[in-house]
Amino acid sequence: MSDTPPPNVWAAPAGSAPQWPAPAHGWPTAQGGPPFGAPTVRQPPTETAPAASAYHEQARNGRQKTPQRVGEFVLVLVGNLVAPLLVIAFGALVWYVLGLDFASGDGERILGDPLADEALSLLSIAAGIPVVLLAVRWCGSRPAGTVASVLGRVRWGWLARCSAVAFPLIVLQMGGLALWGYLADGEESLAGEFPGWSRFALGLVVLWALIPFQAAAEEFVFRGWLAQFFGGFLTSPWPGIVIASALFALAHGLGEWSGFALLFYSAMWWGWLTVRTGGLEAVIAVHVANNVTAYGITVALGQLAESGNAADAPWQALVLELVAAPAYCLLIARLATTHGVRRLSPGEPAGHAEPADRAEPADRGEPADRAEPAV
Repeated sequence: MSDTPPPNVWAAPAGSAPQWPAPAHGWPTAQGGPPFGAPTVRQPPTETAPAASAYHEQARNGRQKTPQRVGEFVLVLVGNLVAPLLVIAFGALVWYVLGLDFASGDGERILGDPLADEALSLLSIAAGIPVVLLAVRWCGSRPAGTVASVLGRVRWGWLARCSAVAFPLIVLQMGGLALWGYLADGEESLAGEFPGWSRFALGLVVLWALIPFQAAAEEFVFRGWLAQFFGGFLTSPWPGIVIASALFALAHGLGEWSGFALLFYSAMWWGWLTVRTGGLEAVIAVHVANNVTAYGITVALGQLAESGNAADAPWQALVLELVAAPAYCLLIARLATTHGVRRLSPGEPAGHAEPADRAEPADRGEPADRAEPAV
């Protein structure tokens, strides 16, 4: 009998860690989780909609279950009620600390100075921008910039092109309204008192600096978030456009019937244009142009102290809007086609999208078999 012991078949190969055969069905897991010792794959904090998604479909990123939708709705609703109140309260507190006069209690104004009060009102509306962006980021789990456009950001070059069209058109429209009023009522239609050059210049600087944020906030809420909220579970963009247009008109208050009709009619066209161009830039441009021109006239006539907005628009303004709104929207839609502005989200990975202000052929960036949204 040999004195040499038999080889140990259970021993590990020399110079290596013990090797155990893997079970045929894999290693046991804890409650359906990854194998023991396996790295944990974390879900990214945000997710975009699939490639070639229309603007109103940007919330379809696979994260929109019922709890997330309810949370997003509640956050936007409560945020747009609370945030403006906080801004107004803070402004009033600063006004009080400075020892300045408040307005009398028989009107809608708070601060004694009409320009300061109007500026505070614009700031309170502008608070809707961070509310919407936080809601879609936290509850919607998608990049906040998808509210701005299908590229996930504001397309500044496209915004500039739209502004170049919007401002002359709005000036022409309001000039026509002023001429109509002058021919009908004479000089009474332009009654007012010029506040002086220093006050006039100060009013323009302050209000024109705040109007873009106020107008953008309204577009982010009504043409942006609302359309995408309903587009998250509805195929057609039109239910969201109609509901958002009605709420947009109601948000301006109950004034003249012609004012409500004007706001609803304009909002319907703007909702269509947003989906058609894949972003909010075109409607922000015309909204800013409208408010900048209107406030410029109001300041020049010294009428800031008088309350009123588009809800009080006369029927003559509605008649002009019946022509101006489709003229602007159809012209911008044509320009969007000419400059190759994307209406669907690109197929490239996030962060590698083609710049919006770089023109691209109209037949690029959208799959040929992808049906266009019914707008």
